[in-house]
Amino acid sequence: MGTIHEECVQTLRFLAADQVEKANSGHPGFPLGTAPLMYTFWDKFMRYNPQDPKWFNRDRFILSPGHGSALLYAMLHLAGYGLSLDELKQFRQWGSRTPGHPEYGVTPGVDVSTGPLGHGFAMGVGFAIAETMLAAKYNKPEFTVIDHYTYGIVSDGDLMEGVASEAASLAGTLGLGKLIYMYDDNKITIEGNTDIAFTEDVETRFKAYGWQVLRVESSEDLEGLEAAVKDAQADTEHPSLIIVRTHIGFGSPKQDSPSAHGEPLGTEALKATKEKAGWDPEQCFVVPEEVKAHFAEKLPACAKAEEAWNDLLKEYGKAYPELVAELLASLSGKRTVDLAVLEGLFEGKNSVATRAASGDILQKLAELVPELAGGSADLGPSNKTVMKACGYYGKEDRSGRNIHFGVREHAMGCVVNGMAAHGGVVPFGATFLVFSDFMRPTIRMAALMGLQSVFVFTHDSVAVGEDGPTHQPIEQVMSLRLIPNSTVFRPADALETAAAWKYAIEHKNGPVSLCLSRQNLPVLHECAAAIHEGALKGGYVLSPAKDMAKAVVIATGSEVKIALEAQKMLAEDGIDISVVSMPSMEVFEQQSEAYKESVLPKFVPVFAVEAGVTAGWTRYTGRADRVLGIDAFGASAPGGVVMERYGLTGKNVAAMVKAAF
Repeated sequence: MGTIHEECVQTLRFLAADQVEKANSGHPGFPLGTAPLMYTFWDKFMRYNPQDPKWFNRDRFILSPGHGSALLYAMLHLAGYGLSLDELKQFRQWGSRTPGHPEYGVTPGVDVSTGPLGHGFAMGVGFAIAETMLAAKYNKPEFTVIDHYTYGIVSDGDLMEGVASEAASLAGTLGLGKLIYMYDDNKITIEGNTDIAFTEDVETRFKAYGWQVLRVESSEDLEGLEAAVKDAQADTEHPSLIIVRTHIGFGSPKQDSPSAHGEPLGTEALKATKEKAGWDPEQCFVVPEEVKAHFAEKLPACAKAEEAWNDLLKEYGKAYPELVAELLASLSGKRTVDLAVLEGLFEGKNSVATRAASGDILQKLAELVPELAGGSADLGPSNKTVMKACGYYGKEDRSGRNIHFGVREHAMGCVVNGMAAHGGVVPFGATFLVFSDFMRPTIRMAALMGLQSVFVFTHDSVAVGEDGPTHQPIEQVMSLRLIPNSTVFRPADALETAAAWKYAIEHKNGPVSLCLSRQNLPVLHECAAAIHEGALKGGYVLSPAKDMAKAVVIATGSEVKIALEAQKMLAEDGIDISVVSMPSMEVFEQQSEAYKESVLPKFVPVFAVEAGVTAGWTRYTGRADRVLGIDAFGASAPGGVVMERYGLTGKNVAAMVKAAF
């Protein structure tokens, strides 16, 4: 059978292949080819404690090609994470802890959900940023309380995706020396050899990014793999990519063929593979006793590593009580913000763009929430997202809380997600709303994982003006609302913006997107009490009818001002209406039925106005002709002119309502 290490590798291979075969679904080629890579990381280097999978100072591991999940589950089983053989036998089945791709929060030991190729690669950059940022803040010469690596396996498919290129460039620029990936260089894709679409010199490319690049000529060279990781650890100035020549479907009749990728080997081929490796071809889900013993021997040291860290933290707390209190508070995720403090920033201000209001709020939050960190895709001055007193995070100085993401929206979203999954920070990323399309997959993944990722999107409508339709969002706000477990706020003024930020800071279970105006909007001081009580409920009566409302007009963002204008016009014609501000549909839908009916009474006609697509509003209006919006692309002209030309005026809202009577 060979050495204990070779036996462990074969155990991983066949536990993974057995999962796929039993499910009659999955990807056996990757596990067979990369089991030695997985084993090297986990046996020789990973610091973890399976009794406490969320131990904060553990090393992080990312399987970026998530389709190889069966290998990760096999590894977690052997490492003692409580993932039983029965769970492995339920691979890809309803309700199991072994889903088709790794899912954060479902399987103990899975640090992020992966599947969309490139995302795991980029989220690892977020892990590494968070680790170095927290280390710079909390470590002292005599107390290294934050100190871990981020390891991962990446694939050809990952490296083909643009998001990985963006993230690799950023990681090299930032010199993230504790980020170490092994690259599964198997030269096979679903459609054939990688040469049909991927002929670049990966080594030269990554060196140009600022990475250390190492090579191991055979995946079966366990000593070579171990030496390469040690060399990667020795270079503290650069992230490391270890290129490993692997063979998809290693040892099987389908080795080095595309057919090994995404379908079970088949009974006979799997038996032949086991027989070739010296395993009993008739047995499945076998873990030899010596392999069990090998991993069981590690468990006491795993527990002691966490115990030692806890002891270190206690001593650290004696020397630095304020710092340890702050660190533990940030790790707990329990945060509250006094809304009145944020609202008070706008006393005496009559008109302010919600992006500018957000910027003012952010300065205060930087003081109140020390774990808040983030930046913009090269739009900080426009997004108003620079925390002026917090410095910039970089290669030479890790202490800053502002991050230059560069023009890399897709990677920025992934990095924010990685930071959120890492913990200890509340991360945000910002760009123009129209460019949220570059980030949509990352927002979806944040929602799927339930991460506290905050996305700041400014220039939220055709009122952007002269830049024209390429920069004027139309469908983006409603499109973001379609993502489950994601919350969207489009505040009407500075006071609602304060509520939106309070929600984002306190909401731990899913991303929050703030959609903010470029143009100035009136601060609705006359409605301050209603805003304070209602904005955090997602929708509320901003301006009630004087008597009994004949109609209700819902509006969001800059169109709330238009709805209030229409209310005055209609009053002159004897039509009394209520104006409802709905900064967040998602939050409103979470309220009780009684509350929702108090805002939108039954048997009272409801109308809606928003500077975006009309789709989606009929859930409240019941009829398409009771929605005023824009179902076409914008135009280049001053913002006020564009809004008027597209009919977004108080006069047109009033006319729409009057047509119903």
